Amino acid sequence: MGKTLLILNDPPYGTERSYNALRLAGTLCKTEGEEVKLFLLGDAASCAKSGQRVPEGFYNIQLMVNKVIRSEAAVGVCGTCMDARGIAEGELIEGTHRSTLAELTAWTRWADKVLVF
Repeated sequence: MGKTLLILNDPPYGTERSYNALRLAGTLCKTEGEEVKLFLLGDAASCAKSGQRVPEGFYNIQLMVNKVIRSEAAVGVCGTCMDARGIAEGELIEGTHRSTLAELTAWTRWADKVLVF
């Protein structure tokens, strides 16, 4: 059984780092015996904002985060980073939660592997 923590730092759009991290998280969640936690830090806090609308044919980070949540992965969003970007708790995707560095510390100690994007 593996325990993987993915820490995302980049915004949802403009680079492909968060996109690729969520692709990996989705695949890991499908792996038998694998537990996944996702922490959104810095500009990645915007990945958890609900109501994302993208041009047709473009990937949608909100849908990708929802896929990870449906796989029962915990998704924490840095509260300080949310505040700095004007993201209120009520604007978060259902299944994500406002989090803290204390929780990130606990998750880091829990994990066998920590992957930073």
